[in-house]
Amino acid sequence: MPARKLYFESIRVGDELPALAKAPVDRVQLSRYAGASGDYNPVHVDEVYAKSVGMPSVYAPGMLVMGMLGQLISDWARGGQMRRYNVRFIKMVWPGDTVVCKGRVSDRHGTGGRYFVEIDLWAENQRGELVMKGGSQIQLFYSLEDENRQRSGQAPIVVEVPRESLSTAAPATASGATAPEEGEEGDERPTGASSKKTAPREKPAAKTASLPTAKKAKK
Repeated sequence: MPARKLYFESIRVGDELPALAKAPVDRVQLSRYAGASGDYNPVHVDEVYAKSVGMPSVYAPGMLVMGMLGQLISDWARGGQMRRYNVRFIKMVWPGDTVVCKGRVSDRHGTGGRYFVEIDLWAENQRGELVMKGGSQIQLFYSLEDENRQRSGQAPIVVEVPRESLSTAAPATASGATAPEEGEEGDERPTGASSKKTAPREKPAAKTASLPTAKKAKK
């Protein structure tokens, strides 16, 4: 059966990528990754050393989780070309953790016969805590007809597609976190009463670094 192809004309802003759940991370995987990548940092493979520097155990290299998010993109964007991929490490991944990779189309545009989609990416552990976030830009053929034309040496199909962007905040994690309401800490939206003086409020409890906030989700 031929591999599925993805075309620009079928993608809409807000489309979610099928979640990718990886098997729980174990020490054998960490050792194999060290051999494959050439990264022999002992904090990832030597339990005694990791504890000697204050860690509860060895932990997964960030690049391993980055590779998992990369697999999510490559599985989804069949036939597309990755033009950009970046991530930010949020929280450590330990042996026994299950990484679930997720993504959502946040932007699409096309001009001059070239078509692009932007993807918001994030990875969570089994507790719904954010461990990594990032983004990717994918270039796609507009349609099957466009692909056939270009592969036969003809000019591409040209459709001017104005930029369409997602304006909502990052999705809540499984732990139930959502974007702050208007006026709460972290909210950047202007309010009608912004010019009025208000009594000082008690500072809300600090949020854990593992949970996404509206401020983090904006580019």
